Amino acid sequence: MKKSYAFKFLFVAFIGIHIPLIGILFFVLYYNHSVSPTSILVFSLIMTLLATLITLLVLNQLIKPISIASKALDDYRNNRRLSILPTEYSDEAGLLLCNIQESIYEAESFINEKQDLIYMLSHDLKNFAGNPQGLAKLIISENPSDSVRQLAELICESTNLQFRYIENFIKLLQEQDRVVKGNQELRTISFPGILPFINEQVEQRLVDKNIKLSLSLELSEAKLKIDEGLLVQVLVNLISNAVKFSYFDSEIKVRIYSDNSKVIMTVVDNGIGFDKDQIDELFKKFTKMSRLGTANESSTGIGLYLCKKIIEKNNGKLSATSDGKNKGAEFRIEFES
Repeated sequence: MKKSYAFKFLFVAFIGIHIPLIGILFFVLYYNHSVSPTSILVFSLIMTLLATLITLLVLNQLIKPISIASKALDDYRNNRRLSILPTEYSDEAGLLLCNIQESIYEAESFINEKQDLIYMLSHDLKNFAGNPQGLAKLIISENPSDSVRQLAELICESTNLQFRYIENFIKLLQEQDRVVKGNQELRTISFPGILPFINEQVEQRLVDKNIKLSLSLELSEAKLKIDEGLLVQVLVNLISNAVKFSYFDSEIKVRIYSDNSKVIMTVVDNGIGFDKDQIDELFKKFTKMSRLGTANESSTGIGLYLCKKIIEKNNGKLSATSDGKNKGAEFRIEFES
């Protein structure tokens, strides 16, 4: 019995069902005085309630290992928090707890090893890319012929692209790790308090293209399950993306408001836009839609992907709409308040 979790459930259910019946039989057979129907009814109700209470208490203890295992999995999936599960159970539930704990620690070890390996490879790739770039710069410093200089400059441009790709790849890993480790607790976000941080990071980009940023703040604060720094990062990325694909002397509108118990943030521009069939491609990492901006600004191909991951990981929704090419775009964040 100690090693059969299913048998424990069946045994408790059997006892719980038959306790009232056995009690009634003993009451009727061995009670010395005459037994009235009312007495039998009252005694039956008392025995049934007592048996139900005892059965529920015992079943609650039997289910406890399953609840612990479920919470441990949720903590790891949502917050990357490692739990120490009890191992004193000797039945199938104990085996389940041991297997879950081993699986969690193996997954964590695999993730850490994978990241260490990728960081090491990225560092080595930078060195490999740096060697030909150093040689190309050395050739340029020797005042070679025009054709040789052009080839050396092409090598420098190619290695710069490799550097940028490697840096973006490392950034993607770091941001993904930060998102996974995010805390899911409710916190009060003060929107007037975060606006200066947003303005500070996008101001120069706006000035470079003479773009006006219009902020419509219709909500002062809200309780959201997102870190304030991550929310600032998402809004900065969305505004920077809007700047990149907006034309000179245009306007970007940012609006924060509530609607039907939802907190909504929108970033709207009048830039180059996109076709409706490109929306799914828009949020993919290293997307094929990675394009140059209106002033030939380069794109990493991971900005919108990270924004969507951050918002969805924190119980929100990020979507994009556009009426077509050269008709602007709207990026919309929604949180349940």
